[in-house]
Amino acid sequence: PDYVDKKEILRLRKLGITKVEIGVQSLNDDCLKASRRGHTVKDTINATKLLKDAGFKVSYQMMINLPKSDPELDVNQFKSLFEDPDFCPDHLKIYPLAVVKEAPLYREYLSGRFHPYDGQKVKEIISKAKNFVPYYCRIERIIRDIPASQIVEGGAKLSNLRQQLQKEGVKCQCIRCREIGNKPTGLKNAKLFRQDYFASGGHEIFLSFENMERSEIYSLLRLRVNNKNESQVISVLEKTALIREMHTYGQQLKIGEHEDLAVQHQGLGRELLSAAEKIAKVEFSCQKVAVIAGIGVRNYFEKQGYVLDHTYMIKNLDNN
Repeated sequence: PDYVDKKEILRLRKLGITKVEIGVQSLNDDCLKASRRGHTVKDTINATKLLKDAGFKVSYQMMINLPKSDPELDVNQFKSLFEDPDFCPDHLKIYPLAVVKEAPLYREYLSGRFHPYDGQKVKEIISKAKNFVPYYCRIERIIRDIPASQIVEGGAKLSNLRQQLQKEGVKCQCIRCREIGNKPTGLKNAKLFRQDYFASGGHEIFLSFENMERSEIYSLLRLRVNNKNESQVISVLEKTALIREMHTYGQQLKIGEHEDLAVQHQGLGRELLSAAEKIAKVEFSCQKVAVIAGIGVRNYFEKQGYVLDHTYMIKNLDNN
């Protein structure tokens, strides 16, 4: 997180980057210092704001069982992760610490000054942590794939932890637990949901098409309106609403291909885009909407009236 500054934001956009994953690891400075991370919680807060203000999708790596931590602190930091507006990541990876012989922490383990959690304790903590994850976040990964033979005895060696939790009935409302996958659906019961929240000094609107029970998600869009009183790192984003992510799940189809029971190419993206543009113009008086779009999807946004300007696809709402 301490590497993200205004200069880096401009460099990332020049490279065409649209999503950034940062090694946050902990929301406790004592844990970060004991782990020799080299950054502070304040660095994470600053990096998150800079990235979101420029339209990036933000993914956090978080760890449990770090030195100076404990099970209660580990669980509570996931609560803070989504209750404190300084954080609220879009995507999340959870990595339980694994002690390996090559790490300096191994000496602490041998001396009895550090005790790694066993597999059961790890499952308990992550099961509780999942309760705090909101509808707008996607847990991308749980546990790193480190060979069990390299992890010290007594530590967690559950390389398929996500699958184990699912078998035990542990689910949450994160996007990953609800995305439709390749399951066919007629979308007859699809409903547009909206969730507003404030994060990193901006107003976030999470739009999604889901079933009535919100157990299945078909398509989503992240709209952000930055603080209008703050100058932007990228001048073209002044007085502009940002679409930071737009995604449709389901069976992958070629452009122009259509299947009645598939989610893709049913017009959900266009409906989300239209809703976002209306919100930006009517509710926030934004003059433009900018999409942080990768090269491969720019043609899609061109068809919706957007033009390329300083690496963003931008639409002038005054012409609507």
